[in-house]
Formats: sequence, C-alpha cells, structure tokens
Amino acid sequence: MGKPTGFLEFGRELPSKLDPSVRIQDNKEFVLNEEFGDKIQEQSSRCMDCGVPFCHNACPIGNIIPEFNDAVYRDSWEEAWNILSSTNNFPEFTGRVCPAPCESGCVLGINQDPITICNIEKTIVETAYRNGYAKPKIPRSRTGKTIAIIGSGPAGLSAAEQLNSAGHTVTVFERDEKVGGLLRFGIPDFKLGMDIIDRKIDLMAQAGVKFEVNAHIGVDINAQQLRQEFDVILLTGGSTVPRNLPIPGRELNGVHFAMDFLAQNNRRANDMDLKTAEVHAQDKHVVVIGGGDTGSDCVGTSNRHGAASITQVEIMPLPPEQRPANQPWPSYPMIMKTSTSHEEGCDRYWNILTKEFIDDGNGNVKGLRIADIAWQEAKPGARPNFEEMAGTERIIACDMAFLAMGFLHPDPTGVLAQLNIKLDDRGNVATQNFATSQAGVFAAGDMRTGQSLVVRCINEGRESARSIDNYLMGNSHLEAKANSLMLS
Repeated sequence: MGKPTGFLEFGRELPSKLDPSVRIQDNKEFVLNEEFGDKIQEQSSRCMDCGVPFCHNACPIGNIIPEFNDAVYRDSWEEAWNILSSTNNFPEFTGRVCPAPCESGCVLGINQDPITICNIEKTIVETAYRNGYAKPKIPRSRTGKTIAIIGSGPAGLSAAEQLNSAGHTVTVFERDEKVGGLLRFGIPDFKLGMDIIDRKIDLMAQAGVKFEVNAHIGVDINAQQLRQEFDVILLTGGSTVPRNLPIPGRELNGVHFAMDFLAQNNRRANDMDLKTAEVHAQDKHVVVIGGGDTGSDCVGTSNRHGAASITQVEIMPLPPEQRPANQPWPSYPMIMKTSTSHEEGCDRYWNILTKEFIDDGNGNVKGLRIADIAWQEAKPGARPNFEEMAGTERIIACDMAFLAMGFLHPDPTGVLAQLNIKLDDRGNVATQNFATSQAGVFAAGDMRTGQSLVVRCINEGRESARSIDNYLMGNSHLEAKANSLMLS
C-alpha cells in the first residue's frame, strides 16, 4: 500500500471524453486517457489496506488488484504489468469493455466511490505496449500434443495462449476472415478498436499460436476431420442463436437482429466486405428492443449513422439509482446505468410491451405498437407476471428496429451435430470439468455456460486450458483461479 491516506485525500476521477457531438462523427475511441497524466497515480493511491480484498474475489479471473494498484502508485509500471498479465490474458480488452464487478466489490465503495480499477488496468496495458513490456509468451519446449480450438472469441483466445505457453501446438479456427469473434464483430470500434485486437493476435502468433481463418468448421470442414488430426478439440463457438420476438410483423423489412447490425458496422468502419445487404440507420426512426449492453451498442452505432430518432424500450422495470436492499455490497448490483451511447442521444422507456410491427403497405416496417405494463409480485418459486395497462396502447415511429434481447444457446447444428455432443436442458454444451460427452472434446465460454461477460469467457478459457493440459499430460502447471473447482 503506497499511500495510507490516499483514499482520504483524493476522490474518484476518470479521464474526460470527447464531446458527444464530436465523437459520433467517427467510430474511434473517445476516452482521453493520454491526457489524464499523473492523476492515475492519485487514483491508484486510493486503494486501501483493506485486509480482505473483496475486489479480488469479485473479479471473475481473480486479478490481483491491490498489488497492481500499489505498483502504479510507486511508478513501477513493468511490475504492474507483470502482476496484471499473470491472471488476465487480455487486459487490453477488459480494461475497455468489462462492466467492472471488481469495482462493485471494492471495500471503499461501502461509503465512498470505488477505485477506478478498469481505467488503471487500461493505463497499465497501454504503458506496457508503449514501453515494450508486452511480449510473446514463447514456451521453452514443445510437448508434441496438438489442439484444435474452434472459435476465436475471448474464451478460445485465452485457452489458446495458455495451452501454447504449456508447450502444446495450438491451432485456432475462425469462420470469418479475421480472428476475434465477438471481440471483433460484436463490440463497436468506439469501445474496442480492431487495432487493439490485432496487436495482441500478433503477439500470440509470434509465440507460436496458429490461426486458420475463413475456416467454418461444421460447414466448410467436417468436425470429424479435426478429431482425426488433433489430440484434443476445444469448442468455443459462443452462444450464437439470438432471442427472437415472434410478434405480428416480425418478417417486415427493417427488423433486424442487433448483432447483424453491429457486425456489419464494424466491417464498414474497417473497409471490410459487408457480406450481407446493407443495414444503415441514417435518417431512420430507430427502435432498439432490449435494455442491455448490446442495445446500448445499437444506440451508439445508430447515432454515428445519423438516425432521425432513437428509442430504446425494455420490458423490465426501471432499475433503481442506488443499491437495492436485496443486493448489498459486495454483490454486483442491478442499478440504473447510463452508457456513453445513451449520453449521445436516446429516448429510453421501461415496462414496455412490444405488440406488433406495423406494415407501410409495401412490406416495410413503419411503426411499432407498444403498451405499458405493470409487473406483479411473484409468488414463492414462481416467475413474476405482468398485466397490460388499459388505455396505454399506442404506435411509435419505427422504420428500423433492432432486436437486442440476448442469446439462447449455441447453434445445435454443424459442429455440435457432427461431433454428436450432448447438450443440457438449456441447449448449451453439457460438460464435466469442461469435458464434453465425447472423449478428447472440451468446451468453454458461452457455448457451455450461456451468454456471459467477456471477462468470464476469458476465465473459462484459462480454466479449460488447465483441464486440457491435465488431460494430455496427467498434471498441469498452468495457473488456477482459487475457485476453479466450482466451475465444472
């Protein structure tokens, strides 16, 4: 602990951002972290000698947060990088897109604003790349074991780096033309630029990880072929089947799944082939259905397109501004969040039932019929119900709609069908300590857990790598998170 009185001397402070009217002109990052200067050390000095670091426990990958905060305060940046990268394969990603459950668990957060852990993490990363601390993790020797990883999202990539560092020969197969999966084609560039992804992929390639792109396993290549060629297969294809909205008018032109819109915009912003018919929100009355992060990303992207109006609706109630009594510290609270995309312009509504997309007479959507609802208190053991409020039905302008209501489970066809993989009752891959029903085939990330956070997927990749290493070698020296036994 570098400064015992830091939390008494300094309040929580974050870097400034470009004005919304400026930043919506392009798809670039807009947080002015470089101008924050020495204030980052003031912020790291706020970390208390709290005895039990609940932030460490709240972090899904077990980042050693107090120690890297102390190193930053002491201006020991290489030490901070070594501490951070010992538990997190991709702090360059989590420092930008993680919702920071660690900050919710910060002891200082009991009666003050918590430590700015995510921004400190991001600053450590950028300092490491700038000063050459970030280097390839080249193994000392090779084991002769071969591993195929299907899917190059955060789970697949973290497993690949871990297994490669253990000396195994790892090949990552990606169906698109560039590696990254959800990181590249699901998160807007203004939150996570492709250059940030590419520089990490380059380090992994230098370390010996092999990448095969335009390789859609289960479609272009039969998965059984990989079973013949590799000692182990790891499935990290994600939860890719989106939740639909089966209401009248769903088939109309202008109604899209959110991820189709976001992926295409990332392609457009990076001069890549769009692959599908163009979806652009310029001059459109946009309605985003779903109140989570994906919906927020649709808002930010629509603002950058120059939408005529943007409305975001959510069926659930308006979250509270402060922690509710049933979500006490150090739990991650479900509270009202206003993202940077919302700051750029958006009308938001809760307790909204979507009833029908209205046809303009030519097969295009021109409006959305909605109504207000009231939620009823749930009976013990039962799901809550709602009732429509009489006299609230109305039609709002909508000539482009994005369905951002989450994902159900992985695609059961293709890879999973070809390998005859057993699924659980939710349609996810059933596993025991990351092993599937087929010998030598493992699964990790959203494909086995259902839709989750990037940081949780990174941990899934790390823990599955340890299980695979143990399966191949009889033991494993890969790092294990303290609660890893709970993951199986």
